[in-house]
Amino acid sequence: MTDIKQPAKKQFKNSYSDDSPNSQEMVEVITEALLSRKGKEITVLDVSKLTTLTDYFVVCHGNSDVQVKALSDAVEEDIREKMGERAWKKEGLQGRSWVILDFVNIVVHVMSKEKRDFYGLERMWNDAEVTYIKDEDEE
Repeated sequence: MTDIKQPAKKQFKNSYSDDSPNSQEMVEVITEALLSRKGKEITVLDVSKLTTLTDYFVVCHGNSDVQVKALSDAVEEDIREKMGERAWKKEGLQGRSWVILDFVNIVVHVMSKEKRDFYGLERMWNDAEVTYIKDEDEE
């Protein structure tokens, strides 16, 4: 059996400093990345008062599997460049119909429109504080 004397360092912290990442700043970087790739109906759910799993869910959808991949890639790239963070876990990159990027404090859900309508995360977490992100170009 493996004898672990010390926990892994910086598992949930910024790789470049000892500061924990600011959730609100990360949400802003994530939403800007999604807007840059034309993510649809971007919604931020503040679930911090409802669960200990995470602070925020960021939910959006793309019009195609290629756009779902582009949206998730943009989020990963911008968070890495601007915040020095990497996703702790990633799911769904192969299927491209529902990609989950888990940044511990924030979980990003990038889906196809069909998956989003079917699973209804916003309905499931209807007690959460909701913020709708508007695309200035669409108005």
